[in-house]
This record gives sequence, structure tokens and C-alpha cells, in this order.
Amino acid sequence: GRAVGIGCDVTDPAAVAAMSDRVVQAYGGLHVLVNNAGITRDDLLFKMPLPHWEAVLTTNLTSMFLCCQAAQQHMVAARYGRIVNLSSRSALGNRGQVNYAAAKAGVQGLTATLAIELGPYNVTVNAVAPGYVATAMTAATAQRVGSSPEEHQRMVAEHTPLRRVAQPTEIASVIAFLASDDASYVSGQTLYVNGGAR
Repeated sequence: GRAVGIGCDVTDPAAVAAMSDRVVQAYGGLHVLVNNAGITRDDLLFKMPLPHWEAVLTTNLTSMFLCCQAAQQHMVAARYGRIVNLSSRSALGNRGQVNYAAAKAGVQGLTATLAIELGPYNVTVNAVAPGYVATAMTAATAQRVGSSPEEHQRMVAEHTPLRRVAQPTEIASVIAFLASDDASYVSGQTLYVNGGAR
């Protein structure tokens, strides 16, 4: 296959539009969009500064709106498209993450609404909501709370029915399914990938 790397600030509407147009120029169309940009700025509500609230909402939710808006014009014209948005188990609430939880819950509302709006054009829109995944971001969270990544993962695994945390490839395989024609009648769904945790 071929790939092209494009640097883009996904919170900048002009940059997002340019990225979308460049993909279409390079490949003759835009068929799949995976919205996976995300940051954390964790703190308890009473201590959270407004810039941390705004940064997380802008990066984790507004960027998806912008990317979906830019991509949909090409997908609607082609009458085909697959959009997969990354939410999180934190959308159900997570102490110290009022900004992140709000953004990830917003992703689910955005996903359900876009599935309704874009469905008549054969564009499916779904979300994946991972639980704890062994990534650099969760390792940084562990260090911030005074733990090692390994200790933090063990603690989370004890409360997960599968008794382990996820690896990035396990989330990627679910995204690949939702982006494929095998999932052509799946739309408007949020699929939790969290090892059975409640």
C-alpha cells in the first residue's frame, strides 16, 4: 500500500480542510476517517483551570466535529464512507477527569447524530470506547499518581473481568472492523472495548 504523512492541527478548521483535500488529491477519494486525537489534563473539578477544560474539549471533541465536517462532503458525494470516532470508558464518569469524560461523552452524542444525518448517503458513523490500554498516555497517568506503569496496569487488571489491560492492537482491530464492509449495517453505535469492566 501507499501512505502519505500530513502534519495537521486538528483544532484548526483551515488545516483540517487542507488535509482532507490533500488526501482526496493523493488517493482520488476519502473513504475512511478515524478520529483518534486526544489529550488529558486531569484534575478535580474544584482545582481545574479553565484552559485545561478548554484544551481537552477542543482537542478531543471539537477536532472530531471539524474532521467529520471536512470528510463528509467527499463521502456524501461518493455515497460511501466509514467514520470511526474514539470515545472512552471515561464517558461514563471518572474521578479527576471532568473535562475528558465530558468530551468523550460528547463523542458518543456526535456519533449517534452523524449516523442519522449521514446514513442516507451510505456513510456509517460509529465510536469505539476503550477501557484501560497500555499506552504512553496511561503510563504518564500512572507516573502522575505516583505509580509505575506496570503497577498501575496490575491494579487496573485486578478489577477487570479479563484480568489484564488492553494492548493497542486490540483496539485497532475493532476500529478496522467498523471501517470495513463487514460492518456495513452497523452505524450509530458505541462499542465498549474494556475487557468486560462495568
